[in-house]
Amino acid sequence: MAQQHDLFDDIIDISKGLGALKDPFSGVTDALLGVDAPDAPVWNPADYKERPRANSIPCLVCNYEKSSCTACMDACPVDAIDIEEFCIEIKDSCRKCGLCAAVCPTEAFVSPRIQPKKLYDAIAGAAAAYETAYVTCTRALRRLPRENEVVVACIGDVTPEVWFSVLVDYPNVSVYLPLDICENCKNTTGEEILGNAIATAEEWAGAGLGLEVDAKALTCTKRREFERKEFMDNIMRTTGLAVSKLNPATAAVTSVAQRLKDHSQKISALEKTLKNACGTTTQKRRRILTQGRQLMLSTLQSYPELAENIQVKTPECDFSKCTLCGECVKICPTHATDLVGAGRFAVEPTYCIGCGLCAEACEDHALTMVEHDASDLVVPDPEAEKKAAEAAKARIEMEKTKAEAKKKLNKMLDSMEKLDK
Repeated sequence: MAQQHDLFDDIIDISKGLGALKDPFSGVTDALLGVDAPDAPVWNPADYKERPRANSIPCLVCNYEKSSCTACMDACPVDAIDIEEFCIEIKDSCRKCGLCAAVCPTEAFVSPRIQPKKLYDAIAGAAAAYETAYVTCTRALRRLPRENEVVVACIGDVTPEVWFSVLVDYPNVSVYLPLDICENCKNTTGEEILGNAIATAEEWAGAGLGLEVDAKALTCTKRREFERKEFMDNIMRTTGLAVSKLNPATAAVTSVAQRLKDHSQKISALEKTLKNACGTTTQKRRRILTQGRQLMLSTLQSYPELAENIQVKTPECDFSKCTLCGECVKICPTHATDLVGAGRFAVEPTYCIGCGLCAEACEDHALTMVEHDASDLVVPDPEAEKKAAEAAKARIEMEKTKAEAKKKLNKMLDSMEKLDK
């Protein structure tokens, strides 16, 4: 259905035209004279890259030297990662591609620019404000990005959990990668990691991610509702006039910042719910929720039907073999495992990342990693349940009121019939 065009839209279009009239040549004169604009930003690919920092505490190999995990070293295109004596070393040969941070299951590599939550906010912010948002890399873009273009060192830096949350919440996101751009890239492992991450996310979300290969096809068009909100916010700042109160149609428009704030609050509420329910082990160790898992849980909380699309692995215990040694609990990087009651093995699936370290460390082979759907990861939303209960109660009260009114009406009609007789 076409969006209704009203007076505010006309004013916005007129203001755009006036903006062009104020500077009809838009810097053409300066360009012809060879004069650079004052303080003009310059394209520098290094601005979108940073060297990751390593945290040995959650590292699987640092926790258990016999661990078979080699994810970071396999992803590094220049062999710049060494793990020795329970310590991660990043060599000077690091290309700052960030792929190690993307593939590490315990998020032992920290790169602020590509943290899952920060990446989600950047992509969601662009998708909420523009008709199409693009995620691309420095080699593909080769120029300063526009407001709806999110640039990372390598698109393989975007994890399946981030893609999953983005795909579900914002279907207008596409990847921009010209044909064959990855073939000549020195980040030789990036294309495979990218392909696996997107394929996994598409399977989880049950939706496809857009792909753009032609630079000429890239658009930068703001959403009309965002333009309206932006225009009215400017009037409110300038005049103090609450335009949204004058036009009921605009009152429902939510700003981009508010949407991101609501998402952050939702994650905080989710963490609080989990913390109250199972946030610590019997040894008073605080369980750790990775950022990737936070995004997945918050999305599943809103769309629980998608849980059947996701396959996760959690450990199951053969209690006939278990000796209650507690080694599995000791080395769990997220403290998802526990010994409860008289020493019975237990695991909290919401915190378990499926790394399999506990099964590897169990010398008696009592633990086995079992694959199943993510229905255990759907965390009830107390606020939503409360609202649903209140709505159900209101419906019952309404039906009761209607029944009583109908009863009184029938009684009144009976009385009138008797009077007629």
